Amino acid sequence: LTGFPSTFADGPADNLPEHVRQVPPPGIPLTASVRDELAKQATAIRSAVDATDSVAVADLAEVLVFARAIEMALEFDTIYSEGDVEQARRLSELAMRRLRALAPQATKGGMPSWLREELRHPVKSFSKQTSDGSDAALSNLPRLIVGGFRSQIDRSIQPYGLVIPASFDPESSRKLRLDVWLHGRGEKVGELQFLSQRSRQVGEFTPEHTIVLHPFGRYSNAFKFAGEMDVLEAIEHVQKLLPIDESRINIRGFSMGGAGCWQMAVHYPDRWMAATPGAGFCETIEFLEGFQNEQFRPTAFQTRLLHWYDCPDWANNLRHLPTIAYSGEIDRQKQAADLMVQTAHDLGFEIPHVVGPDTAHKLHPDSKREIEYRLAEIAAEGRPPFPHRVDFTTYTLRYPRSAWVKIEGMHEHWREARVQAEFDGVETVNVNTVNVTHLTLGPIDTRASRDESSAGVAPWGIVVDGQVIGPTGNRGMPRHAVSLVKRGARWLIEEVDPSIGGSQLAVRKRPDLQGPIDDAFLTPFVFVTPDSAPGHSNSAVEAWVASESARAQREWRRHFRGDVVTKTVSELTDSDRLTRNLIVFGTPWSHPLVAEAMGRMPLSWEPEQIVAGNEAFSAENAVVIAIYPSPFAEDRYVVINSGFTFREYAYLNNARQIPMLPDWAIVDVTEGATTQMPGKILRAGFFDESWQWKPAD
Repeated sequence: LTGFPSTFADGPADNLPEHVRQVPPPGIPLTASVRDELAKQATAIRSAVDATDSVAVADLAEVLVFARAIEMALEFDTIYSEGDVEQARRLSELAMRRLRALAPQATKGGMPSWLREELRHPVKSFSKQTSDGSDAALSNLPRLIVGGFRSQIDRSIQPYGLVIPASFDPESSRKLRLDVWLHGRGEKVGELQFLSQRSRQVGEFTPEHTIVLHPFGRYSNAFKFAGEMDVLEAIEHVQKLLPIDESRINIRGFSMGGAGCWQMAVHYPDRWMAATPGAGFCETIEFLEGFQNEQFRPTAFQTRLLHWYDCPDWANNLRHLPTIAYSGEIDRQKQAADLMVQTAHDLGFEIPHVVGPDTAHKLHPDSKREIEYRLAEIAAEGRPPFPHRVDFTTYTLRYPRSAWVKIEGMHEHWREARVQAEFDGVETVNVNTVNVTHLTLGPIDTRASRDESSAGVAPWGIVVDGQVIGPTGNRGMPRHAVSLVKRGARWLIEEVDPSIGGSQLAVRKRPDLQGPIDDAFLTPFVFVTPDSAPGHSNSAVEAWVASESARAQREWRRHFRGDVVTKTVSELTDSDRLTRNLIVFGTPWSHPLVAEAMGRMPLSWEPEQIVAGNEAFSAENAVVIAIYPSPFAEDRYVVINSGFTFREYAYLNNARQIPMLPDWAIVDVTEGATTQMPGKILRAGFFDESWQWKPAD
């Protein structure tokens, strides 16, 4: 049940799971003296930071990002030219200059001292230069700023680039539009190359009076999984640095970045003023067949999991989000935009599709002008502060919200859930739902609709699926939200007992606690090892456990460019247990946390057999892989015997980078792991909406 048969295509080297080339590819040989020089530069940056008087932690990340970029390039052998070596030297110089500009406290207006200094005096070698490169000439060009922020997932420092318009005045309080540009695939673009590019290139679009943010997105993953979280965190970080107009934030991208743009648009439709995806895939099966000539035949559980990143399933969410698709007329990746445009048409609305005439995989100049004209028209209005109508689709509570509608529970995950809600502008919200059991509405902004001070104003009411609920008794609509629960065929206002805290919610799938396995790697986590070596004699299982544990940590760092936090059971703090997902590798007799998790799970794992439902499997050469609510925190997971679930074969094409395992799996390790799966999948499936047993797919 691999889900990926061995097939052949126009790129056969990338379609053979048994012969997967290295990604990222190896760099050029470095002399010992050059390697030593670069290592010393990174060490010098860290030493200088350690010696710095107390400043904001965020400011230190803006310096340490350069040391980490050099270290990652050395660790993974990803220096590809002498130019990369020179850029590493320049990044080191910038780090020291920035460190000298740090002040113990932020300067006027909250802008960090280093940023104010670089806006006032741009570094010539890190700015787009004119022929003379003079300060006067530079003052009329956009400022190119590179930096880093500390990820909430693993505390790693992730890079970003900014293009700040020449018109920007640091002393002004005027808020500017923000365009988020997602870059294309670049297997030779690690942290070092990304920072170098973003310090020298303004990019495809530089609209007037607009800041452009270029997130790194954790290398080459189409801005999915941790890359997706980094886009959101990068935006949040920049909002703390610069005056951003929240009603004028656009999501944009091309090629791999176009794919990222599609998924960021459909999953977070209420965040953007507009979306402009260009030439990027939008789903897996059809794209791989057309682009890679690969016949991907997913298993039953993988078919469900395709709903996570197959954007046509979510196209309804673009109904109220201005979206402008772009494709070259003769680009094979035009298939994606054609599919999304047709899907929207079938749903009853239209997505404009700008097509570059006789153009392959690039942006046509005339098309660029048309896109910018359309965006300027949209920007004149901005995103409305309060939409009276919300039409929202989801397949997983990983994405529960649009505007004032939040889906808190579903009848069944991986089947479309939809809420159509409309506020009449006076006192009633009308709602229709599909596959929804728990729902939060509000706050409802009525300040523009009526006088809240009027003594005769009635409390607001709700009509859900034809059932009248209310009035709710809440007069102050802008200050209140209402939670609803479906009991049988009836909707009721949900009452939560504060004496119980949130524990009564932990027994069901809900936002941030819905699985599958890959979801645990989108929020803070820690790898937890046992305090002592295993005492069990099953050498095949224990060898697999050791190998997969090492691999999961290695690949998190290599592919998702993260920092790995590892602790033994005895080293775990109360804070770790309450705030992190626990990633554990082992058996119930080799790891106490595996035993504790299995004791709560509707699966049984004994030395002789593993029982799933009414099926039993020999435990001699089999293991359990699973995700389950943590025994220590109501909103955290424990994951048994797995890192992120796609493997090396998927690195070769971003459309393959999808969740490959559901909530649980029984895996035979006799033949070992492959580039696609951790072993032979005997059975796999999802827990039900109460995290209880459900027959396998």
